[in-house]
Amino acid sequence: MNNNPSGPIGIYDSGIGGLTVAHAITNLLPNENIIYFGDTAHLPYGDKSEAAIQAYSVKIADVLLKKGCKVIVIACNSASSAAYELLKEYVRKDAHIINVIDPMVDHVVNHYPSQTIGLIGTKRTVTSGIYATRIAQAEKGITLNSLATPLLAPMIEEGFFNNQISHEIIAQYLSDEQLGSIASMILACTHYPLIKKEINNYYNGKVTILDSSEIVAEALRIYLSENNLLNIESKPNKHFFVSDFTPSFEASTRLFFGEIVHLEQHRLWN
Repeated sequence: MNNNPSGPIGIYDSGIGGLTVAHAITNLLPNENIIYFGDTAHLPYGDKSEAAIQAYSVKIADVLLKKGCKVIVIACNSASSAAYELLKEYVRKDAHIINVIDPMVDHVVNHYPSQTIGLIGTKRTVTSGIYATRIAQAEKGITLNSLATPLLAPMIEEGFFNNQISHEIIAQYLSDEQLGSIASMILACTHYPLIKKEINNYYNGKVTILDSSEIVAEALRIYLSENNLLNIESKPNKHFFVSDFTPSFEASTRLFFGEIVHLEQHRLWN
């Protein structure tokens, strides 16, 4: 296991969604070095097979391990459900793995017992049933109503949010009877915090919107602190890799971090 506190935090997702997690991590842990890998050649993961997502994840893990990452954060719900157990075994001697599902489940079962919770996510995440299974295992009387919303991630990747098009698509999904009478809503895709304001507006602030990015960042902070892995050096570095360069991804990265960023292309297969 990599016990070097100055080792970077590796974060990966199929596209820009994981940047919400990366941004939350840099806000909470400003001294940590960050390596982000956006698998833009294969986005979105939500409609890929489990075997395909596992293959992409192993390739990306190899890249991040070669960069000396002490922790790898799977900043994608689809990859967390499909590849977490495999990656945990694959890198167990080299790095710690954190997914985006377990911290959210822990948060929900500890803070929302006996409530009806809504969930929106990709087809892969919803059909996996992973949230429903793990929340039920806690036996806290929580009812989970899940709805696959497959248009949202590609809509966000194309920059369609906070406009009339996104308003109409979001309203169409959220008006589904499956999401009636909910007290809270899990955003089970790391793209969705980018439309969190629109979702909150739809509910007029009457439904608590649960965003995994800050919850995952806190889970990472706890792990680093408990294992003496917090980086105390100043002037941290951020490196961004993509499997296929797109100008929109570069613009989104700059928007998130408020600075000029350089994207380095790293193809997973030559």
